[in-house]
Amino acid sequence: MALYNWSGYTEKGKSAQGMIDATSLREAKLKLRSQGVFVSTIAEEASAPVRGMKDLSLKRFVGRVRHEDITVMTRQLSTLVGAAIPLVDSLSALYEQTESPAMKKTVAQVRDSVNEGVSFADALGKHRRIFPDLYINMVRSGEASGALDVVLVRLADFMEGQHRLRAKVGAALIYPLLLFFVSMVVLLYLLTSVVPKVVSMFDNMNQVLPLPTRILIGVSEFLGWAWWLIIIIAAACAVLFVKWKRTPGGAMKYDRIRMRMPIYGAIYKKISVARFARTLGTLLSSGVPIIDSMRIVKTVVQNRVMEACLEESIGEVMEGSSIAAPLKKSGVFPPIITHMIATGEKSGTLEEMLLKAAQAYEEDVETSVAGLTSILEPVMIIIMGIMVGSIVLAILLPMLEMSTIVR
Repeated sequence: MALYNWSGYTEKGKSAQGMIDATSLREAKLKLRSQGVFVSTIAEEASAPVRGMKDLSLKRFVGRVRHEDITVMTRQLSTLVGAAIPLVDSLSALYEQTESPAMKKTVAQVRDSVNEGVSFADALGKHRRIFPDLYINMVRSGEASGALDVVLVRLADFMEGQHRLRAKVGAALIYPLLLFFVSMVVLLYLLTSVVPKVVSMFDNMNQVLPLPTRILIGVSEFLGWAWWLIIIIAAACAVLFVKWKRTPGGAMKYDRIRMRMPIYGAIYKKISVARFARTLGTLLSSGVPIIDSMRIVKTVVQNRVMEACLEESIGEVMEGSSIAAPLKKSGVFPPIITHMIATGEKSGTLEEMLLKAAQAYEEDVETSVAGLTSILEPVMIIIMGIMVGSIVLAILLPMLEMSTIVR
């Protein structure tokens, strides 16, 4: 199938343009004619790179659909569908006002599929690299229940909430990371450029230098000739670590280690639990069956330890068990979340309980990250001050001894 850009006129004489999938130029013209479009110009879209070859051009990165584009499209589509505008017309309106070329191309392909009689969910399913299983299954449940506009609103709220949480966590960690990077650069500059010039005056001294000074000179000389070796070793370790982390066993061990780390481990676990509760609650409230919902959550939670726990829980739930029982038995999920799930199952308010738990954990994550960053900043400044002070002290000690001898 190829993608064709076209422009022309409708049966009412209005100008129109868009994209259409077809196996040939002739088929594209026939499709447009069956839709009541008189084509004036039509041309094939530039072909994608050959399968198996990597596209290293800038277009590969610029042409990606952003998370923000999908969220905006979902919000706008929910408004249009809620206003009783037919789905094809709503997608056409989205196509005209979408600015992102990649998003515009995707909307055009989805619209053409829907116009050919394919369900909206199946049309989205042709673009799984853009629309995840969670999105597709929620749309399918919305189509089946006749509440597509409501489901799209929930999807938009869910995506905006997830993006907001990631943005807050990322913004809170930018300053400490920047401070750490600047500190390392300053320290390396002092050790490789400033210190060698200052300590060169000690070469002609006929006395034993203090231990801190000798350590400083040794570190400076080592960094002076071995900096390239350090970079190679660090790069090799990074590559090996990434390869190990991509293996099933390595990924499981890595996530288990992250969950057990002091301070960071608690925040990482809270983020995973919040994502689990928010996703499962959103799916269930949209009418997605419990087993399908848990399978989707398993792929979304991004924590291999929790994924394994959910995989076991799905089997037990299929055998008639409650959701809370296997989660509690695993010991991975906090007691408060399993208690809220058990309460929700008994009272028939599981969706509400999950969304409340997600809200509580997301607020807890924001508070924890803010507290962590408020501690990290002064700690890093103190550590940097101690390191620079140690360098200055190591340089001053021989000078103080020389002044004592002169007296």
